[in-house]
Amino acid sequence: MADTRKKSLSEAFVNSFGSYPIGYGIGILVLPLSLGWLEEDPFMANIFITLTYATVSFVRVYFLRRLFTRLGVDDNFIKLAIKLCKRGASKIKSKESRRNEKTHKTVSK
Repeated sequence: MADTRKKSLSEAFVNSFGSYPIGYGIGILVLPLSLGWLEEDPFMANIFITLTYATVSFVRVYFLRRLFTRLGVDDNFIKLAIKLCKRGASKIKSKESRRNEKTHKTVSK
């Protein structure tokens, strides 16, 4: 399968803008924990913070790549969102139909 420009662009977009909320959340967790450490040993604190962000980034990119591949999205993150919405809607409909069947069986008894 060829790596099209559209696919590269959409993947870069998802990686870049998807990383903001993740990075923000990691910052809320990591930075307060390292405040005292920053004063005592700024070099090691910097290594720890950088390693944390790099690890989270690696996991995020790997997860998104596997998700793109698993769902068969070739060129557009919009297709990914549509596919996820359709899967979610079909699961909701199947749960509702099972619930309605149970209710119908209970009422007819």
